[in-house]
Amino acid sequence: MTFWRKIWKSDPEPEGPMNWNLPDGALVYAIGDVHGRYDLLQALLAQIDEDRTAHWGVEDTYVVFLGDYVDRGFQSFDVIEHLATFEMPGITPIFLRGNHEELMLQFMEDPVEAQLWLSVGGPSTLVSYGIDLQSEDVAGDILVASDLLIHKMPDHHVRFLKNLQTSWRLGDYFFVHAGLRPGVPLKAQRSRDMTTIRQEFTSSSHNFGVCVVHGHTGVKKPEYTGNRIAVDTGAFATGILTAAVLEGGDVRFLATT
Repeated sequence: MTFWRKIWKSDPEPEGPMNWNLPDGALVYAIGDVHGRYDLLQALLAQIDEDRTAHWGVEDTYVVFLGDYVDRGFQSFDVIEHLATFEMPGITPIFLRGNHEELMLQFMEDPVEAQLWLSVGGPSTLVSYGIDLQSEDVAGDILVASDLLIHKMPDHHVRFLKNLQTSWRLGDYFFVHAGLRPGVPLKAQRSRDMTTIRQEFTSSSHNFGVCVVHGHTGVKKPEYTGNRIAVDTGAFATGILTAAVLEGGDVRFLATT
């Protein structure tokens, strides 16, 4: 039996320096992994609201949330509630899917197959929904925990999680949770890579033809390497939630501390 693997022909390597720009009149804030830290999310959004008032000539302001809203921190319910009902006058929100949202939904659908979620921060999210794995009514039973999560999760939380998009592009910037696979055209990138890829992406100097703005892989401080911008500064542990601020060809950062 012969097995065939589809091989994508790479786009030609873009020539010239990596100079990236947004459309005129656009201002973008891209927020890294929140991981259940509603307190930090509130603080950063307040900074963003203050920062944008200092900009003149801005026609369209976007806040891009790069995924991983849940797990590890203990305020996941509050984070999802805020994002699912998000309102900031004059701002268009863009919500992207992280691997932790994928794992959470999988746990609700098939907890036996998705037990990994419980080892990467899932229990703290359960607690935020009023579910304690060690309580008498659960007693460590993952099937019971999954059923309780389905029962306790508000419908608008479910809709929010299921409707998250994988990526978003504006001008020369491509926003995604984890990254892209080098050598694969944008139109052929796999959803799984965009929510889970790490070293193959972060160690590459490949010119993707866009600047990739991402979270997922933690950094001590935000990084702008030319082909990508990394803003996951480990908020759940460090207390530092970071946003990249993009306008024209300029890149700067806001952070909670």
